[in-house]
Amino acid sequence: MMTQADIAPGTGLDAFFQAKGIAVVGASDDITKIGGRPVQLLRKYGYAGDIFPINPKAGTIQGLQAYASILDTPQAPDLAILAVPASATLQAVRDCASRGVRGVVVLSSGFAEAGPEGVALQAEMVRAAREHGMRLLGPNCLGVVNVVDKLVGSFSIALEQSMPPAGQVGIVSQSGNIGSFTMRNMADRGLGVSRFIATGNEADVDVADGIAALAMDPTTRIILCCMETCRNAGRLITALNMAREQQKPVIVLKIGATEQGQAAAASHTGALMGSDAVFDAVFRRYGVLRVRSFEELLEAGHAAALLGTGRLPTTQAVTLVAASGGFGIMMADAMVDAGMTLPQLDDSTRAAIREAVPTAGTNNPVDASAQMSARPDILLKMLTALQNDTNGSTLVLLLALSLYNPRLRGVYLEALAKIRESHPDRLLVLISQGPPDAVAEINALGIPVFPSIPAAATGLAGLVKLGQLTALATPKGYDGPVGKPDPAIFRNEFHAKRALAAAGISVPREEVVTTPDEAARIAHAIGYPVVLKIASEDIPHKTEIGGVALNLQDDEAVRQAYARLMANARQHAPEARLDGVLVAPMIRGGVELIAGVSRDPVFGPVVMVGMGGIYAEILKDVAVQVAPVSEDEALQMLRGLKMFPLLDGARGQAKADVAAAARTVALLSEFACRHAADVAEIDLNPIVVRPQGEGVLVLDALMVPSTDHSPA
Repeated sequence: MMTQADIAPGTGLDAFFQAKGIAVVGASDDITKIGGRPVQLLRKYGYAGDIFPINPKAGTIQGLQAYASILDTPQAPDLAILAVPASATLQAVRDCASRGVRGVVVLSSGFAEAGPEGVALQAEMVRAAREHGMRLLGPNCLGVVNVVDKLVGSFSIALEQSMPPAGQVGIVSQSGNIGSFTMRNMADRGLGVSRFIATGNEADVDVADGIAALAMDPTTRIILCCMETCRNAGRLITALNMAREQQKPVIVLKIGATEQGQAAAASHTGALMGSDAVFDAVFRRYGVLRVRSFEELLEAGHAAALLGTGRLPTTQAVTLVAASGGFGIMMADAMVDAGMTLPQLDDSTRAAIREAVPTAGTNNPVDASAQMSARPDILLKMLTALQNDTNGSTLVLLLALSLYNPRLRGVYLEALAKIRESHPDRLLVLISQGPPDAVAEINALGIPVFPSIPAAATGLAGLVKLGQLTALATPKGYDGPVGKPDPAIFRNEFHAKRALAAAGISVPREEVVTTPDEAARIAHAIGYPVVLKIASEDIPHKTEIGGVALNLQDDEAVRQAYARLMANARQHAPEARLDGVLVAPMIRGGVELIAGVSRDPVFGPVVMVGMGGIYAEILKDVAVQVAPVSEDEALQMLRGLKMFPLLDGARGQAKADVAAAARTVALLSEFACRHAADVAEIDLNPIVVRPQGEGVLVLDALMVPSTDHSPA
């Protein structure tokens, strides 16, 4: 039988969004019941297709001919909505499949989220659906809505009073309540919604299906997603890549970022959580904007929908304007903290501002004084000068109380309407708390309005990420060989580093020896000074048992160190299997990095790089990305480290060989993909990055085998 992984994301979802006929199994005359509301809402909003209420009593329901079974309907509906108890749902699914229904929405709860019996029942439903090629949404979900075609496969109270206006915002949510709350709030802001889907337990249709379907939907231009977890990394990545290729911005509210939040999400969905940092990395790779609050989701979604993909900012540059120098400083602080830049204005722009408002300060931020709003023509002249500036920045205008004053409101609305007409492609953003009707008028001009300075800074930084979607490189995939490594790589660092060297990663010349005299001979051949390290698969942390000797200068020191290391190992790890002692050169200078690979439970091999020593452990100065990574991606990871200036020649020091470090990270990520089934963890610590042009050396390496030897 076909599994979910075999089904391309978005396959068959037209059965939910474009159904020509809909059956409601468990239909009721009582519109307060789950079985009554879909029938009521379909009729209320004018769904054009056939509606088949299914109830054992048949007769009529809400004025429609009802049927005792879906097997009795005059034709097979494309979609069936199941609103029956969990105990009756399996048979209902089987009947739908037999009837030729192409999609079924299971609204009922009491399945995987309820315990082992529910898990088994849910699995049986999926088996019945897949045997007939029928897609199943839910169970324990809030269903689907196609606003354009008035198709309602949901019982959401968000639709009780009114249907959202039809528009370009698509919503996919694992949580029904969060998703419907998003739909209602977008409608309250005057924005149109195209489609809505809530996936619930995701027994079959999952969040990736929803994103993929919206990516390919011609009526959807922006996708808002409320996500708790991911059950299939490959399908999610495919869906996000589809949205990227279609140039449709995706904004994700990913909840469960904290340890406690992750535990709650796992309890709610029965799914295994991946690392939150890895989700960030995946989103970043595919141009997804992650937001941290519902308010950010609404603000960013609203602004992006108003601007459309053609007017999203592609540069961090902003020009700030306020009637008060103090507000300007607050705006500048927030914008710079968010990663935005404040370019200087052209001399011609400054002159034009002074001509319009002689009292204005012409730095960026522009202190325009209260004179800017004396008359519409004065304000328009100043705004025109700023929009004509060659720096190409986003113009951000703060209005503290002006819109609450009828006279000033008229001045601003007249000037804003004219500047949008004269400069339709230049980006203008306002900061104002209202009143709501004035904000709505400004929004109608295609001008986003943020409620506060921090919201504007965060929102604009996010919009820039979305605006740079077209510049994203095609993400690197792994299509190289897959094979089993030599089991010796798990025994000690010598064998681990030999495997890395075979993969193109630079390691020092070194040997494992089993006698003091052999240690001295190899040390002499390598060249003093040298390092000795105990070699044992049972002693991963050698320094903790006195298993490392540094800066050895001659043969006698090496012999003594050999004896000391072996004695320490026998004393502190008497059960450990000892392969001998590793002799390696004592490397001095350079900048230390750490790099490694771990296997995320959702996304598989993940590569990490960070500054060495306390920077990684205490400051958490690390970057992660799902393997494999290209050299360009690895370079971006390095440049994203807080302490990157240490590699980049801070305070006059020689620049480190960053290109060689990036190449090492990229090669490590490919090694991890090649051996993903067998290698669970890799730790390279430290990596010494030498001056530019001199390369890197991996001084220590640890590889941990997979316990199950199964693909991630």
